[in-house]
Amino acid sequence: MRFNPKADISGGRVTDVRGGGGGGAMGNLPLGSITGGGIGTTIVVIIIYVIVQLAGGGSAGTGSSGPAETTDRYAECKTGADANKSADCARRAVELSLERYWATVLPRQTSKQLQPTQIVTFTGGTSTGCGPASADVGPFYCPTDQTIYLDTTFFQDVLEGQLGGKGGDFVEPYVIAHEFGHHIQNLLGTMGRVRTQTGPTSDSVRLELQADCYAGMWTRGATGTTDQNGVQIFESIDEGDITEALDSAKAVGDDRIQKRGGGDVNPEQWTHGSSDERMRWFTTGYNATDIKQCDTFSTDNL
Repeated sequence: MRFNPKADISGGRVTDVRGGGGGGAMGNLPLGSITGGGIGTTIVVIIIYVIVQLAGGGSAGTGSSGPAETTDRYAECKTGADANKSADCARRAVELSLERYWATVLPRQTSKQLQPTQIVTFTGGTSTGCGPASADVGPFYCPTDQTIYLDTTFFQDVLEGQLGGKGGDFVEPYVIAHEFGHHIQNLLGTMGRVRTQTGPTSDSVRLELQADCYAGMWTRGATGTTDQNGVQIFESIDEGDITEALDSAKAVGDDRIQKRGGGDVNPEQWTHGSSDERMRWFTTGYNATDIKQCDTFSTDNL
């Protein structure tokens, strides 16, 4: 993965905050339906929380110790050259590319216009529209405030350390693209279709696999995205980057998480899909020519 040094990435909607809470529970969660070990549980918590909120099944507590303060973490992230040298600046460039891609594809292939989202990074914990969140939750999208939240320690500490992912510079872009996919689902009303929360063909699994498919779509189209001046954002995304994305999808499959947690593989407890399914739907999106090819809700072949 390499960014065009001449690209203007200053328009990327990424901010960093400190403070603002982060402890405590995130609303009324159906914790009895969550099993498994380690980060598998915490990743599952947020998506089920989102489902419950959309269904009107509880309200989030604020749990805040005060307003979060914005830091200057991304102040020097201005060009693609900066993105090639800094993971922080790469994050801003990726968000800008995602926004530019979906601003074109979404209205062209659906009746919806893109409403921008943003990425908020934090350390330790922060307050969100979906309640207080800690680093243990992992990256997530909150539909209430239409924001992606990310503790950047997740990639090394959890995805690689606990879940056994191999890492690489395209791991984070895949994860961000997946979360941006949830924003697209929110705009299209897909999240409102979620009724069943666990099981191999549950609505929750279909939601997650579709987000992987959307991530694949962007990955294929990312090198065609441009900044506000028409300058290409990415110079290249190569086969090694695709391999890294697929490895990350494999690492966060429900069956993989259950095995690493020391338990048996039980599809009836799945909320995100198996490793093979997640890799397959990312690949489906990568090869797709239309967003309808990512319709996981209308197929019996997940």
